[in-house]
Amino acid sequence: MAQADQVGIIGKGIIIKGSLSGGGNLVIEGRVEGQIALKNHLTIETTGKVEADIRAEELTINGEASGNIDASSRVAINTSAKVAGDIKAPRVVIEDGAVFNGSIDMEVKLPDDI
Repeated sequence: MAQADQVGIIGKGIIIKGSLSGGGNLVIEGRVEGQIALKNHLTIETTGKVEADIRAEELTINGEASGNIDASSRVAINTSAKVAGDIKAPRVVIEDGAVFNGSIDMEVKLPDDI
């Protein structure tokens, strides 16, 4: 099994305080406080609550997240999500009904003639 295919799960009753890092995918159903740095996909489920600065390739938020987000590929904030913090990613999707408070930097460079 390739490392990118591995999925870790932080269950509903689990609380982690500190730094998380790794190369696999991670699903958070519980609570994480601190910092998260992943090389692949992070999913925060509807029961998940994250108070951390997040660095990942791709991030999907269904639950709550507060802290700054830096994604190299994509951030998806789904209908049930509540997000507070600044986002830096080339692609950002915010579904209707999601709550978002912060700024978004998509690093778009406009042509000089505009």
